[in-house]
Amino acid sequence: MDLYHPVHIGPLSIPGNLFLAPVAGYSDRAFRSLCVEAGANLTCTELASAEALVRTPRGDPAAPPGGKTGALLCRAGNEERYAVQLFGGEPDLMYRAALLLAPLHPDIVDINCGCPVPKVVKAGAGAALMLDPPALGRIVTAVVRASAERLNGVPVTVKIRSGWDAGTRNYRDIGRIAEENGAAMVTLHPRTRAQGYGGKSDWSCIADLVSLLEVPVAGSGDLFAPEDAERMLRETGCAAVMFARGAMGNPFIFSVSRALLLQGSYAWPAAEERIRAGLRHLVLLAEDLGEKTACREMRKQFCAYTRGGPGYPGVPGGARLRDRLVHAETIAEYRAIFAVDTDP
Repeated sequence: MDLYHPVHIGPLSIPGNLFLAPVAGYSDRAFRSLCVEAGANLTCTELASAEALVRTPRGDPAAPPGGKTGALLCRAGNEERYAVQLFGGEPDLMYRAALLLAPLHPDIVDINCGCPVPKVVKAGAGAALMLDPPALGRIVTAVVRASAERLNGVPVTVKIRSGWDAGTRNYRDIGRIAEENGAAMVTLHPRTRAQGYGGKSDWSCIADLVSLLEVPVAGSGDLFAPEDAERMLRETGCAAVMFARGAMGNPFIFSVSRALLLQGSYAWPAAEERIRAGLRHLVLLAEDLGEKTACREMRKQFCAYTRGGPGYPGVPGGARLRDRLVHAETIAEYRAIFAVDTDP
């Protein structure tokens, strides 16, 4: 079985099947750029509010969306294929927001139907759509229409969970409705909204959805090591794997997973290389947000970069580093911290 292979999403052909999921507060443009360098075949922005996009004043209709939300959506210089993810609970609002993406030229518009965060759910968006399949279908139809009218017909995809809770695991109906209304791919994170990110994801749901739908199915959930990607692809038959928490502070998950799938072995980068990647992330983020904001945002990112994960150790002295990193205010301070604590 050829586990590393191209994925065809509507008219879009992607040369490999290792994708980066949208993760709020982490998958900024700077980080996505590092993931592309490491071999991510498709990247996705953080979820963006359709209402915020539509309500933000815009002077030039041909200009990219403005404000903080617009800043989340810009393409990195090396992102050849990227998706913009929207969330919202009203078809007309989602339609209007999708139209505003035209200046960004996304390759995919993804609809978030799985976010469990209360403020998203209370707005009738994210995982709340799992409770109203007809509304989800209308939203997919609306975004597909916007894509046809102003986005050159780029594929519309949908990211879902297995259900609202254990008693309403309706991913099969949701997946079918999404496909029938024009979705070109469905990504399934097989946890319910009630589970949040706890417990264990049920990969058998991914295999089940693969057997049901004609469009590609991507799998997500509990992907923290290259072996996890290999096992999900082998066990479920999904078209692609989508790394989320497993990629945070670890863009190398893409290079080592590709090495395992193609060569049968891999080696994690040394701690020094992970630190250098984090510092490059910081510099890129400062270009977008300014140094002060970027340095504060990177505190949590560097905590992720310095911790270990399945199969690889953390940065030596990581706990001591993290105690200092959470107070860093400038790029120079970050560099000084690492120079002191990582030199032989």
